[in-house]
Amino acid sequence: MANIVQVHPDNPQIQRIEEIKLALQNGAVMLYPTDTVYAIGCDLNARSAVEKVRKIKQLANDKPLTFLCPSLSNVATYAFVSDSAYQIMKRLIPGPYTFLLPATKLAPRLVQSPKRKTTGIRVPDSKICLELLTDLGNPIISTSAHVPTDYIKEQTETIPELPMTRFDLFDRLDKLVDVIVDSGEEPTYQVSTILDLTQEHPSLLRKGLAWEEATPWL
Repeated sequence: MANIVQVHPDNPQIQRIEEIKLALQNGAVMLYPTDTVYAIGCDLNARSAVEKVRKIKQLANDKPLTFLCPSLSNVATYAFVSDSAYQIMKRLIPGPYTFLLPATKLAPRLVQSPKRKTTGIRVPDSKICLELLTDLGNPIISTSAHVPTDYIKEQTETIPELPMTRFDLFDRLDKLVDVIVDSGEEPTYQVSTILDLTQEHPSLLRKGLAWEEATPWL
C-alpha cells in the first residue's frame, strides 16, 4: 500500500515535502496534484522509477514523457530555448502549459522523442510541485493519472468510473504507486495546453487549460 502524505496546497509543510523528497530520491513513484490533473511521477534521474511509471501507464520506450521544472532558467538546462521561445514562456509560466522544445544532452533519453530529439517540459503553477522541485533539486516526471483499465484490473477489483473523487483515485492507484500526495483538493480533468516551440513559428498542438491565453503568441 502507498504511503499517503497530506500536504497543504497553499502552504506546503516543510517536513512533509522533505519526506516526499527522500522517498523520490530512493526511487519512489508518486501520485500527486498539479495545476492541471493529478499526475504519476518520480525523480527524473531515477531510471528504475521512470521505467515503473512507463509500466503503470503502459507506455512504449519510444513514447516521450513530460517533466516539471521549477523555473525558466532550469528549463534551459534540459532544452534549447530560442529568444522567441523565451519570450513566450516568460509570459506563460508558471502555468498549465507543456512546451515542446529541442532537447540538450542533459535531457535523459527516457524523456526524449527519439526521432525528433525533443522533450516536453512544464513549469506548473502549483506550490506543492514548486516546493518539491526546489527541495529535490531534480525535475519530476509528470504523466496524467489516467491508467489503462486492463492494467488496473490486474491490480484491483475496483474500477470506478469518471468523474472520480480523489479517494476513488487513491484507491485505484494505491497498489501501483509508493507515495500519494493528498492536497485535500479534488482532481480535475483539464489537461495542459501543449505548445510546439521547436520551430521558428510556434504552434498549438493541444487545446488544454487556458489555451486562449497562449494564442497571442502563436
